[in-house]
Amino acid sequence: MTESATPVSGSDLSQYRVKGEIPVPSLIIWLTLGAIPLLSFFALRAYFRAETDTFYALIAAATLLSLNAVVYLVSRRDTLLRRGFIVLITILFLYLASAAIEDGAAIMWLFAYPPIIFYISEARVGVIACSGGLLAVVLLFSPLGDMIFENPYSISFRIVMVAAFTFEMVSCYVLDQSRRRSKLGLLKLASEFEYAAKHDALTGLANRREGHVQLDIEYERYRRSDRPFSVLLIDIDLFKQINDRYGHLAGDKMIVLVASTLREQCRKIDTVARWGGEEFLVILPETGGREACNSANRIREAVAAAHIEFEGKLLSATISVGAAEVQQGESMDRLLQRADEALYQAKTSGRNAVFQSGVALVGFGSGLA
Repeated sequence: MTESATPVSGSDLSQYRVKGEIPVPSLIIWLTLGAIPLLSFFALRAYFRAETDTFYALIAAATLLSLNAVVYLVSRRDTLLRRGFIVLITILFLYLASAAIEDGAAIMWLFAYPPIIFYISEARVGVIACSGGLLAVVLLFSPLGDMIFENPYSISFRIVMVAAFTFEMVSCYVLDQSRRRSKLGLLKLASEFEYAAKHDALTGLANRREGHVQLDIEYERYRRSDRPFSVLLIDIDLFKQINDRYGHLAGDKMIVLVASTLREQCRKIDTVARWGGEEFLVILPETGGREACNSANRIREAVAAAHIEFEGKLLSATISVGAAEVQQGESMDRLLQRADEALYQAKTSGRNAVFQSGVALVGFGSGLA
């Protein structure tokens, strides 16, 4: 039966998109395309300045980033692309800071790290990566860092750099959380709108529009595979009398009762839709006429045995059912017309009955208790 899909509420929302959002793989590819010429430019500067180690390191970084993108274009594995990119830029940025490239000015590229990491990864990964980056910077600026690396950074620069980097990471985290909450809210709202567009508000069943969509899908499957399917048109007997005698609230409760009975009696692969006021449509895939009628009779008996309690009274109702199996060469409209004709015969023959192609399959009884 038709169900709604609800977005996950976890921190990784990268598999879902909202309008205007840049997909993470596309962003990484564009960042890679932007990084390669920059790395090549500074590698050439290092080459002409006889900084051989820096030249080879930057060329290696550009090559590995290119390979990471090529692997993605071949495999289309988003997770592999994202993880590879995070590892490579983490190593690159740490190298730029520790090696004091461009007379130490390259450390300023660290400020690009937090927004990129938070955008392309889960919030937890962003926090861990940025915290690790901050600890690495603090270690670099410590006396131990001075012993390991040749740091050209002044005390004032170190204090300002650590403070500014910390402030940026906290700001990026707050903004990223806001973005994720907004995105999750939009996804939930979209899911609710999608559900409302496809489902009947009273019963929770598929509405007439969604019933037509599922019928089209089943009809196209039949045309491709030539496997049969059937439809049932169901109507609550003497429903107007229920409304007139007990009021519309009782009528609504009766509709809900029939809907819940249909949901219980039908298979998961079946589609149950509210077709009109007190009328329902059931689509039965992989089901011939005889099986459809057996299902219809089971549903009819279950509805007749059920009841609602209203103002201290137990009320029950019966249904009439028209069944039709798709026939070779007929249109979907003709299939529905035959089911409707069978339903009309069930109603005019005394109600509480199942008909198929003008043949009474089940006897009739009282239409209202």
